[in-house]
Amino acid sequence: MKLAILPVTAYQQNCSLVVCDKTQRAALVDPGGDVDRLLAAVAESGATLEKILVTHGHIDHCGGAAEIALRTGVPIEGPQREDAFWIDQLGAQGAAFGVPGARRFEPDRWLEDGDTVSVGDIAFAVRHCPGHTPGHVVFVNPDLRVAFVGDVLFQGSIGRTDFPRGDLDTLIASITGRLWPYGDDIRFVPGHGPMSTFGDERRDNPYVGDEALGAPAGR
Repeated sequence: MKLAILPVTAYQQNCSLVVCDKTQRAALVDPGGDVDRLLAAVAESGATLEKILVTHGHIDHCGGAAEIALRTGVPIEGPQREDAFWIDQLGAQGAAFGVPGARRFEPDRWLEDGDTVSVGDIAFAVRHCPGHTPGHVVFVNPDLRVAFVGDVLFQGSIGRTDFPRGDLDTLIASITGRLWPYGDDIRFVPGHGPMSTFGDERRDNPYVGDEALGAPAGR
């Protein structure tokens, strides 16, 4: 797998270009905006874009999804359907927050916990991880030891829960119950900022680290 992290918009949201080495098929994970730059990156990679993957419905993560789908004809997969109310607001939010071209879309495939999405021959498990938003999903490949976690988890922090239908206890349960079991050596791409590993966050994260939660270390 080849991976390029492309921060987009004024929010510097990490859009990921994921390319399957074997098939040269690609996906854009969370294309929040700056569509021309993202499509130029796909063209430069030499890969063929086959889909858009969306972790959740906030504008900085999917503000460019509808335009890319229109221009390329590729399908949109994700998030889980409880984020439909966020996606319905994309047009108004684009005008309010300076993300040109943002507009609502209907995903070609809503995702549920336990589903699988593919990029070429690479398969990712879908985990429904609500808390930041109710329909947030995470994409994990246990073999490659990599995950795309959107705004669930960051290096040294976790997602905000003060937005409509956010909930702190639910977010913590999502992280500890659905991400930690994959193992400490999983590297993850967060929605903003640098990559980290689940193990580093279990050791040092002041919100969901083992010490912060009073959990036994080394699980």
